[in-house]
Amino acid sequence: MTTVNVSDRPAHGLKADVLVLGTLDADGSAVLAAGHGLPTAAAGHLAQQLAALQATGAAEEVVTVAGVPEVSAGRVILTGLGKGSPDTASFGHEVLRRAAGAAVRSAKNATKVVLALPAAGAESVAAVAEGAALGSYRYAGVRGETAQRGSRGRRGSKDAPTVSAVTVVASDARDKAVKAAAVRAGVLAEAKAYARDLVNTPPNKLFPQSFTDSVKERSTTGKGTVTVTVLDEKALRKGGFGGIVGVGQGSVNPPRLVTLTWAPAKAKQSVALVGKGITFDSGGLCIKPPASMLTMKSDMAGAAAVAATVFAAAELGLPVKVTGYLCLAENMPSGTAQRPSDVVTMRNGTTVEILDTDAEGRMVLGDGLCLAAESGPDAIVDIATLTGAQMVALGARVAGIMSNDDGFRERVRAAANASGEAAWPMPLPADLRSQLDSSVADLAHKGERWGGMLTAGLFLKEFVPQGTAWAHVDIAGPSFNEGSPWGYTPKGGTGFGVGTLLTLVETYAA
Repeated sequence: MTTVNVSDRPAHGLKADVLVLGTLDADGSAVLAAGHGLPTAAAGHLAQQLAALQATGAAEEVVTVAGVPEVSAGRVILTGLGKGSPDTASFGHEVLRRAAGAAVRSAKNATKVVLALPAAGAESVAAVAEGAALGSYRYAGVRGETAQRGSRGRRGSKDAPTVSAVTVVASDARDKAVKAAAVRAGVLAEAKAYARDLVNTPPNKLFPQSFTDSVKERSTTGKGTVTVTVLDEKALRKGGFGGIVGVGQGSVNPPRLVTLTWAPAKAKQSVALVGKGITFDSGGLCIKPPASMLTMKSDMAGAAAVAATVFAAAELGLPVKVTGYLCLAENMPSGTAQRPSDVVTMRNGTTVEILDTDAEGRMVLGDGLCLAAESGPDAIVDIATLTGAQMVALGARVAGIMSNDDGFRERVRAAANASGEAAWPMPLPADLRSQLDSSVADLAHKGERWGGMLTAGLFLKEFVPQGTAWAHVDIAGPSFNEGSPWGYTPKGGTGFGVGTLLTLVETYAA
């Protein structure tokens, strides 16, 4: 865990392995951003180095300089903020997050990092703290003892020191709101790290029961009391959860439906969060091509985001009841696997014709939505790596948001925007609903190829009672980064959705 602190002391005098400062792109040349507070000799030395290295100050450009005079830290990392002039005093929060994250990601063999970026006020300080803490993330992986012994002492080895403490320098560091913002940033970063760890865990290590064990163990640590209840395969069959039972029946690892509840005594409003938790998706009998399975350990990223959010809400003591529903199953082919043309009965009694066993996420979510609605929450949000169509429409970094209420959809989108998680509102066209008609059941579970993200949303809408505010967030693209790291985003699991959901819950606490 990376601790987050704020300080109003001069940055150059603080003891640390690395000092992070901002640079600006001033007509193609890098200049130091305002707010560094450096002595003249240090500022002059860095200006010379920036010129010699032909730095540009472009967004997320990172330059490292060692042995800067009158600076206690052994290294100074200069991180680009993009276009601006030396007297520019404010930057967008996401610009600050990414700049801080890019700098800390590059801080090799460092444990303590100080950041003096142009940030004033609680929100800007929080953005720097979040970016730095998120940039410090490293997935430990699964390594044998021999490999670990062989790597010891090697530069850049897997067991090299990682950043454990970040300090954000701000003139208003003693302000209560700024201190609270730093605390929240640390909690959010830790929650995202937990979600990232779950997503990155190999599928033979993370399956429905081990996922359940993980949240049970986490519920016993930290602040607040999170109650965990579990429905195993027998209870799921008895309870009429035909969607999740059908998806999981082909695997030797049976499904689970886990409920996490944060219920403070003074809560006046309640929010239900439903997460798709397919711990591995082979496609079932409609099996995927081999290359398409390589990232399918991440098909439980929605459930990971939900679990992390509930724990973060408890850690922050938010005065809102937050209930998370983790719909966990492994979608595998076998002699007991679900078949195309099967008809299953969902929790609310709706019968569904299965057309494609590789469209399994909506089935587990349908049951989860039914269960969530039974408690009568003020709002329900489901989050899922649901459709490839989401990536076709919006790419790998932008989530799609659908809802039965335009105002609520905008509320979710605003929460995403405030947290730095890109999302875009999408419609649920009534004319596409007929694609879900079935001649043998109440509902077909999949529509045509075109508009596949939207028909998936329309299917889920069928399991939400009329009058209940609901939104569906499709994170198929942004939940997993297959490319190179950028900003505060690592390769692999990103933790996308935790910021959106936590910010949304906080709007009910306000």
